[in-house]
Amino acid sequence: MFVDSHAHLDGTQFDVDREAVIARARGAGVQALVAIGNGDGPAQVDCGIQLAEKYDFIYATLGIHPHEARLADEAAYQNMERLAKHPKVIAWGEIGLDYYYDHSPRDMQKEVFIRQMELAAAVKLPIVIHCRPSEGCEDAWDDCLGLLQERWAPSGLGGVLHCFTGTWPQAKRAVDMGFMISFAGNVTFPKAQQIRDAALEVPLDRMLIETDSPYLAPVPHRGKRNEPAFVVETARKLGELRNLAVEEMGHLTSGNFHQFFKLTETAESKIPAR
Repeated sequence: MFVDSHAHLDGTQFDVDREAVIARARGAGVQALVAIGNGDGPAQVDCGIQLAEKYDFIYATLGIHPHEARLADEAAYQNMERLAKHPKVIAWGEIGLDYYYDHSPRDMQKEVFIRQMELAAAVKLPIVIHCRPSEGCEDAWDDCLGLLQERWAPSGLGGVLHCFTGTWPQAKRAVDMGFMISFAGNVTFPKAQQIRDAALEVPLDRMLIETDSPYLAPVPHRGKRNEPAFVVETARKLGELRNLAVEEMGHLTSGNFHQFFKLTETAESKIPAR
């Protein structure tokens, strides 16, 4: 019983075998997964919804990724306001800041991040956060957590720090604001000790697991295209760290997912409670 809380299944990497990938996930014990609705920019934020409409056990998000912040306009915001009312949309994201690639100017990233927090609060959706600092710096973490404290924490809606790569003190700041901390396949990488150190401290009831497919395939699949079935390896590594069997970690994080998003914990559940 596993949940992949963050997967990009809309990409061209899955065009040739998307249905087989989803079938393998089910065969591996993945009872639910979240299709992230970023696409390649504002024109494709419904990509997760399209998958969620096809499969009962898939839920969706929508949002403008910081990479594409430069493409945001009023028409995009209005479209997302409309789509956010879809019954399979359970969160707004991934949104946030990326100072590693700087595909969009940082001031613009902040502006788009703030606007999307306002929109998410209006429809009472939690948010999924992407935060990547520039190499060797904490700049994006400082800005992201600061904006969350100022602009989001008062909403009480919380969210998910996806693919967490920071430190325990950074995770704790988010936990104190009602966030879940989601770990991806990079927790298995040999040089990812900082992530494992944080995973030792995050309360068990605030943990989620994800693949971030098609990126960050875990050991022993590193170097391959990632896919939701591989979320089991992330659960296995976290279980090793916390002295839990892989099945226990899967059950625990699955329960966390369903409780946080107020979903019925069955593969047949379709409509989240509002």
